[in-house]
Amino acid sequence: MIESMKKYTFLVLASRYDAFLEKVREAGLVHVTLKAEGLAEDEHLRQTIADADALQRLIDAGAPEQLLNERNSVAQKIEATQKEAQRMAVWGSFRSERIAELKAAGYDLHFFTCSKKVFEDKWGSVLANDGDTLYCVAVTKRQGEAVVTLDGEPFVMPEACNEQTLNEHSANELMADVEALKGLLAAADARIEAWGKANLETKRAELAELRRSIDWQKVQLSSDSAAEGALRLMEGFCPTEKTAELNKVLAELDTYYEVEDPVEGDATPVKLTNNKFTKLFEVFTGMYGWPTYGEFDPTPILAPFYLLFFSLCMGDAGYGILLIAFGLLVYYKKLNIEMFEGLGPIITTLGVGTLVVGFFLGTAFGMDLSALFPSIDYLFLNGKVMTADGVQYLTKAQYAASGLEGGYDVAMVLALLIGVFHICLAMVVKALCYTKRFGFAATLGTWGWTLLIVGGIASLIICMALSVPMEVTEIVLIVIASISALGIYVFNTPGRNPLLNIGAGLWDTYNMATGILGDTLSYIRLYALGLAGGMLGGAFNNLGLMVMGGSTEGATWQWLPFIVILIIGHLLNLAMSALGAFVHPLRLTFVEYFKNSGYEGKGNLYRPFAK
Repeated sequence: MIESMKKYTFLVLASRYDAFLEKVREAGLVHVTLKAEGLAEDEHLRQTIADADALQRLIDAGAPEQLLNERNSVAQKIEATQKEAQRMAVWGSFRSERIAELKAAGYDLHFFTCSKKVFEDKWGSVLANDGDTLYCVAVTKRQGEAVVTLDGEPFVMPEACNEQTLNEHSANELMADVEALKGLLAAADARIEAWGKANLETKRAELAELRRSIDWQKVQLSSDSAAEGALRLMEGFCPTEKTAELNKVLAELDTYYEVEDPVEGDATPVKLTNNKFTKLFEVFTGMYGWPTYGEFDPTPILAPFYLLFFSLCMGDAGYGILLIAFGLLVYYKKLNIEMFEGLGPIITTLGVGTLVVGFFLGTAFGMDLSALFPSIDYLFLNGKVMTADGVQYLTKAQYAASGLEGGYDVAMVLALLIGVFHICLAMVVKALCYTKRFGFAATLGTWGWTLLIVGGIASLIICMALSVPMEVTEIVLIVIASISALGIYVFNTPGRNPLLNIGAGLWDTYNMATGILGDTLSYIRLYALGLAGGMLGGAFNNLGLMVMGGSTEGATWQWLPFIVILIIGHLLNLAMSALGAFVHPLRLTFVEYFKNSGYEGKGNLYRPFAK
């Protein structure tokens, strides 16, 4: 939920303004309204921000640019030398000193490549070949600057040949150079590490001080001058429950201030207060955007549905056990992985949900639980079919033997029903929230759609459950549709031309007709992802059994590949399933739910000016 806020307006003598800010910062209760126009114009603030950004880059890099450049230069030399060694490998092993001795004696070595079709023996010796390409070497003797002829004719490269300009070092010599460069690279890494140990903590402290300076300057610049500069006017917000504490501080300062309730249009920050379970999922709300003060906190609804969606997408009780174990290891810092830091509790919670939902779906590590526990087969939804002949659930084998037609997979129907309920809940939330913000009269169009869809579905379910005659059900639905039509087409915007209201209602009808159906069908992904993960897990199980000869009674040597296949296969499946189970519930929340609930997420989180 969103905590209640109070808006404060402070009037302070300019001469006491800095002292006033220091006391406010010590209290740590006021979220100051920042004025963008003043911040953008201040050169000192811009320079401080630039210094902080530069220091942040230095900390992220872990060393000054000079040390990093030295290290990168060595790394580039290693890469280039390795490539040169690969290029020279085809010419075989030789010593560069011997080539130097030949040159001193007046002999030149010519390395060249040539097509096998045009090569002549008199051109030189073939060292290697690669398909149609020959790698050759020729030796010539120099007399001054003139080239001595071979076989009585001047040695000239034929047009079909391409002379190769090569480093006169063999591949072995170049790889020796690589090893020497690796030593330099290790030394450069050691210098970077030493610098980090000696300086990073100090630099982090400097960065923290710069951040505090930036906060101070932003607040200092976010006041207006009054009485020809003698007074400073500042605006801020404080949680209602903290106002008594703030008022006590202000009384000691002898400062004039006014307190009032925020109104629509104020830059009121939001402070979320949720229980331990719901608070775990606030990170997802922040990923989309924090609510404005007049909106609702979507986290209490997001939390249980995200847990359910994630669990359905995973759909495997065995993977739930692995997630629980992983989350606990992260929480107790037995596994120190930076990207999962602080996420141990939510991973464990998602693992528990996956374990419970996966059990009732009837899948664990790709195995069908209904086959393992036939005595409690009725608990598992996996493999169940809901027939069109009344509401009855049959296994697929029973359904095939019954001769019935028009059956539906229970898990798929469940996913669609969850989607219908989720969207209906979103529409009710939208109607209630808009009524609170804008008044009932301004939201008659929203209430019309809510009554038509939510009321229509609820009425139909009640009539079916109570076996109400079809004629009465039709009358109820017609009354609901008629009342809804008034809100949708006539009173959607009070005070506007009725013809414009009708046009707007028709446009809304088109959007709702094309949107609601697509939104509902999107929830099939809950069924499809769980089914895909289960099938892939079963495929790895079958692959392992194939290695074992189709049973678990294979030879001793067969157990090793069997275990390797199962471990690698299920870890890969777990990783892919977890990725899908993370992304798709977010999509169902951010698109289908938030769109139909009218959630905007353009608010600012409460961040008090504090030390």
